[in-house]
Amino acid sequence: QVRVSESGGDLVQPGGSLRLSCAASGTFLSTDAMGWYRQAPGKERELVGGLYGGRVTKYADSMKDRFAISSGRAKNTVYLQMNSLKTEDTAVYYCKFRIRGRDYWGEGTQVTVSS
Repeated sequence: QVRVSESGGDLVQPGGSLRLSCAASGTFLSTDAMGWYRQAPGKERELVGGLYGGRVTKYADSMKDRFAISSGRAKNTVYLQMNSLKTEDTAVYYCKFRIRGRDYWGEGTQVTVSS
């Protein structure tokens, strides 16, 4: 059984920074991939970026140069550093691990950007 858990969501002012953490626990030797997604109210879930074979891939231009994804030394943790936050970054942020071809999701952490 693999469990994924995110943390670090908070209320932050526009222009501020926040770091989200995600950890996978359970019995596994390695991960195929790990990534961050987000879902804003009334919108579909979108990919923020992911780590595949150690290489970071970002998908949304609106987050380019503001967000950075990294993994921990233990390789079962992934972080999302968010800088210069905007009100439109308000969303529930989800973490996903792909292990042995199966996806495991966390329950999400709320990020609210507001003055």
